[in-house]
Amino acid sequence: MDALHDEQALFDAAAAARLQAYAPYSKFLVGAALLDEAGRIHAGCNVENAAYPQGVCAEAGALSALVLAGGRQVLAVLVVGAGDIATQPCTPCGGCRQKLREFAMPGTPIVVADPSGLRRRWTLAQLLPESFGPEHLAP
Repeated sequence: MDALHDEQALFDAAAAARLQAYAPYSKFLVGAALLDEAGRIHAGCNVENAAYPQGVCAEAGALSALVLAGGRQVLAVLVVGAGDIATQPCTPCGGCRQKLREFAMPGTPIVVADPSGLRRRWTLAQLLPESFGPEHLAP
């Protein structure tokens, strides 16, 4: 698949995942999709909990699916949320940026969208500059 097809496939997977989100408290549905080193797509959705801090972000769910399937490298990330993407894009939260850093390189593209399509893009390094990663713990 070329990059354009990858983005469309990622968007489709993230948009479908978003519709499965469990967000009875915030009503803010988020879906995420990750492309791995084998060309597979792994999706996740946010899952809220009455004990608010116990919820799970869409990106964390997608990372769990990636690892479960044997993936170890994230080549691209696409997040679909709602709202005014132009002024307040639905980017991965700080915790998810660090979780992504475990499996993604600084140049990994992070694309955000709303249900109607792609809106903005960054690299992981732009969203998480001077990050701490696995190489810091290497012997």
